[in-house]
Amino acid sequence: MKKTFLALTLLVSLAVSAQSDKYTQMMQKNISLLDSAKSIDELQSLAGTFDRIGDAEKTKWLPYYYAALAQTWVGWNPATKDKDANSAKINAYLAKAEAIEKNAELYAVENMSATQQMLVDPQSRWMTYGKTAGEALQKGLQADPNNPRLYYLQGMSLFGTPPQFGGGKDKAKPLFEKSVSLYKAAHPEPLAPTWGQKQAEDMLAQCN
Repeated sequence: MKKTFLALTLLVSLAVSAQSDKYTQMMQKNISLLDSAKSIDELQSLAGTFDRIGDAEKTKWLPYYYAALAQTWVGWNPATKDKDANSAKINAYLAKAEAIEKNAELYAVENMSATQQMLVDPQSRWMTYGKTAGEALQKGLQADPNNPRLYYLQGMSLFGTPPQFGGGKDKAKPLFEKSVSLYKAAHPEPLAPTWGQKQAEDMLAQCN
């Protein structure tokens, strides 16, 4: 009886390990594809793939995060005209991820989603979507004050704000500096987000 129990335990352990390896391999493959994707069709396809991985796993937030991130890159593409509809897709993926775990990485994407909607008409939308974007950054920094992507996004917000309204290069530069410093010191775990370092370095160069 004891041998049977041990054999069953071993079989379950091997099955769980094989499932974990399959998940990791699928995620690594699609994250690599996301890093090189350029077209809207590629990005939307990857968003759907990550969403399906999340639905299959049920307890992991990262697939939904990457689905939202892929959809976010779609939103930054000038060819995407309906930013509101695109942000609705981003937010749907975020809702799935946040039902599992709320963290700084998700708040970073929430910031970008709201920013895209705000930029449709900054003058009329600043008080709504601009506020949502700012609150997402603050929540993210409370969750993880050492997240480099949050400082990059905060710097981008100030960089695009006229000096007379408290923004400009001088205000953005320290945030890009902090972001780059945190990127260089980071040791991300496998599958963890790593995007943003080159963008932060490029923006810092523009501030010099």
